[in-house]
Amino acid sequence: MKRFVCQGLTVHYGATLSLWNLSFSVDQGGLIGIIGPNGAGKSSFIQAAMGQIQPSSGKVLFWGHPLSHVAEKVTYMPQKGSIDWNFPITVFDVVLMGRYHKMRFWKRPRKADLLLAEEALEKVGMHHLKDKQIGELSGGQQKRVFFARALVQGGKIYFLDEPFQGVDLETETIIMLLLQELAEAGSTLFVVHHDLHTVKKYFSDLLLLNRSLIDFGPVEKVFTEKNLHLLYRKTPFLFEEADALSRGSQQGIYL
Repeated sequence: MKRFVCQGLTVHYGATLSLWNLSFSVDQGGLIGIIGPNGAGKSSFIQAAMGQIQPSSGKVLFWGHPLSHVAEKVTYMPQKGSIDWNFPITVFDVVLMGRYHKMRFWKRPRKADLLLAEEALEKVGMHHLKDKQIGELSGGQQKRVFFARALVQGGKIYFLDEPFQGVDLETETIIMLLLQELAEAGSTLFVVHHDLHTVKKYFSDLLLLNRSLIDFGPVEKVFTEKNLHLLYRKTPFLFEEADALSRGSQQGIYL
């Protein structure tokens, strides 16, 4: 049985087509980079897979089942823009929220839940700020905290929507090392990514999207100049613009 199957997934926002007839499957663990230009349907794919938006057609299965049957095994880390940073909650409580699905109906954390939250904060280097209000942190620190929340959920499939956007090099390095540890332990991780320079270093497989599937497979086979020309809809002599788009997005230029 395949671990993850996306079959004929089509997503519209009103009359606007965001994603068309996306089909691919994943058999095992690994780090899967999702790359493509802005508006290519990367976030739409993740949101549809997580049941946050209703697709126009198609389906997504996890181990042969819909998400509702295996939700505890699937973890989602959203973009920064989807978080209310003014909400009066501490760093530790944000991480502990990742354990709510494991708690009983009265939502009281057990000792094991508290310990996992402490350990996750240690892993991302944020334990010393655990009593801070989340809005007091820098952008990089906030990303570390929400990654710690993802860690304590204990999933086997992860969806991370631009975890490196707007972060410092230290934060990116910490998160990437932890992602690699999860992949080595057998987890499957889908990561929306923009920096073309680090693709070969970071990922085992790539999902290339531009409204529809350009290619999917091992990075050494998929990450080719031909595919990148198709992905960014550029002729060969304009390939440099795709690279500029990548670097610009990392710096927050393209929103």
